[in-house]
Amino acid sequence: MTEKTIRVEGIDLAELYGSADAHIERIKSKFPKLKVVARGSSIKAIGESDEIERFDRKLAELLGYYDRYGHLSDRVIDQIYDGGLRAAEEEPADRDAIVYGNNGLVVRARTINQQRLLECSDKNDLLFAVGPAGSGKTYTAIALAVRALKNKEVRRIILTRPAVEAGEKLGFLPGDMKEKLDPYLQPLYDALNDMIPAAKLGKYIEDGTVQIAPLAFMRGRTLDNAFVILDEAQNTTRAQIKMFLTRMGRNARFIVTGDVTQIDLPRRDDSGLVPVMGMLRGIDGIGIVEFDNRDIIRHRLVKQIVEAFEKHGNE
Repeated sequence: MTEKTIRVEGIDLAELYGSADAHIERIKSKFPKLKVVARGSSIKAIGESDEIERFDRKLAELLGYYDRYGHLSDRVIDQIYDGGLRAAEEEPADRDAIVYGNNGLVVRARTINQQRLLECSDKNDLLFAVGPAGSGKTYTAIALAVRALKNKEVRRIILTRPAVEAGEKLGFLPGDMKEKLDPYLQPLYDALNDMIPAAKLGKYIEDGTVQIAPLAFMRGRTLDNAFVILDEAQNTTRAQIKMFLTRMGRNARFIVTGDVTQIDLPRRDDSGLVPVMGMLRGIDGIGIVEFDNRDIIRHRLVKQIVEAFEKHGNE
């Protein structure tokens, strides 16, 4: 008799074990010759070595499916454990799919310019994505970063924003440095939480695979083998954008996102986003995708609100 303990990390255990442990009981039923004990993130298998090896291999295949598609089901468990999940039986190919998120969420390009950003990302190491609120610039950029990490094209994701107050003084914020800065960075966490299981995201943040930091923390760094996103770039000066862009190291991919109608700097003319795009436009390896009101995918009123502000601003 042989005994082996397998650690399952970076997966939502409720998803793996299923409601009332239905999934793990189904898995156990596939191995009647083994005694399988699941406690927390440890699964112990006791029995003949060849059966344990097959159990380990099938579990790895199941976790691989979850890592790709973000969900499990009785059908998937049966297909994997009853002969293997063939390519033809996997989730149908989605031409516009960028990444498969949690609970079966498919993050896909939903507008023309989101599709353009997806296509440009394959041809350029530096992208600018600019446009109005709600057009999916940041969300699409983060999806591209998560896809690159899952495909092992990069080793880490780095997300950064300037810590600029949006037209109001927040005053003293309690807590340590992370607690002070997290309110500025929360939208980035929200997007990541859609695309990476909570347990895995926590592990990634702990070991530095995913880093979220204010722009000031980028100074002096060389960012190799990384997918790096500068969000809210309209609130950076030309010098700050230069500092950020010159962090680009080997095998690095950068995306800069921003909305030039929402500049929160004390003087709007201090924003460096538009001047820097003008300077870099036309350089091979740099792409610029300009989103517009047709790309707004939030509540239907957001598009009308943006158009109303533009109309009265022009008047």
